[in-house]
Amino acid sequence: MLKLLLSDIKMTFRNRQYAFWAIMFPLLFTFMFGFFFGDKATTGGNVILINRSDTPIAKNLEQVLKDNSMFKINTDVTDENAAKDQIQKNKAAAALIIPPDFGAMKSDAPKQVKVIDDPGNATTNTILFGFLNQYFTNLTFQSAGIKGPIYSVDEEKTNPKELNYFDFVLAGILGLALMNSSIISIAVGMSKYREDKILKRITTTPMKTWWFITGEILSRLVMNFLQVTIILLIGRYLFHAHIYGNIFVIYALALLGAVLFQLLGFVIASFVKTTDAAQGAATAITIPMMFLGGVFFPIDTLPKWLFSIVQYLPIAPLLRMIRSTVLEGASPFVNPVNLAIIFGWIVVCLAIATWRFRLSEE
Repeated sequence: MLKLLLSDIKMTFRNRQYAFWAIMFPLLFTFMFGFFFGDKATTGGNVILINRSDTPIAKNLEQVLKDNSMFKINTDVTDENAAKDQIQKNKAAAALIIPPDFGAMKSDAPKQVKVIDDPGNATTNTILFGFLNQYFTNLTFQSAGIKGPIYSVDEEKTNPKELNYFDFVLAGILGLALMNSSIISIAVGMSKYREDKILKRITTTPMKTWWFITGEILSRLVMNFLQVTIILLIGRYLFHAHIYGNIFVIYALALLGAVLFQLLGFVIASFVKTTDAAQGAATAITIPMMFLGGVFFPIDTLPKWLFSIVQYLPIAPLLRMIRSTVLEGASPFVNPVNLAIIFGWIVVCLAIATWRFRLSEE
């Protein structure tokens, strides 16, 4: 089995296309979400600011907008029609026009600012109008001589640590990388072995089926380890993701998930006969889990009947454990149900794989 393990590791890294895409596929998601939602990203988009008033209130509003990390403020555009053109060409998300004498202490001074926005850009519109409404509410209180609102919200966080959406997604990308590379590589690889009669040749050796399965899984864990390392390094040091958990626990959970997904790949390979069929079956399994397993958004936002089903998908409990470890520094034993589901899937997949997968199958 040791010889098989070493040969599999060599073949894995000699297959340059597999190694390239196994690393690049999750990195594409890491860079994409990192640039949009990372530590230095702006969630409100690019907003054009045309300030035609020189009053202290107008200047203060402009400064507050510039200091706020939610928006990237552009003051180079000074014409309203040019601002509309920029929005129509998707070069800006919205434009804020402050009229002359806004904020001046005289009765005929304008009391409204103008926002030009794209109705299709709901995210920017919500953030910008929410920001302006809060700012003008506080300004109204001050103008009326009221020091602050009478009623307010007292927030108590279950996790006092600093977090953002990219931190949530980074843990999901770890699970996505492990799932895609493990399931697809095993299912397609074993089908390719069958088509090329490699499995049939192995039957002429003393190799047992469970030896073969174990060797294949261990060899691919090397690639999984490399995937996790690169994703964590780029997420942490390029996009400043917050990682609070024990790094060894994170690796242990990730590799446990990799073992599960590879066994699932063997299950697929035991039922399909061709490479094309394996590719289709693996895609049909991984795509729904990618969107319903909690990779990009919390699954508790799904309809109740759907949540009651998808919470038991293989990737869902894995991501719950990885996220609680990465974001909160919690132990995976805090909620042992997640571990029970993972090991339950491992036992079921291992039983099916050893029962159905045969080296002698044509």
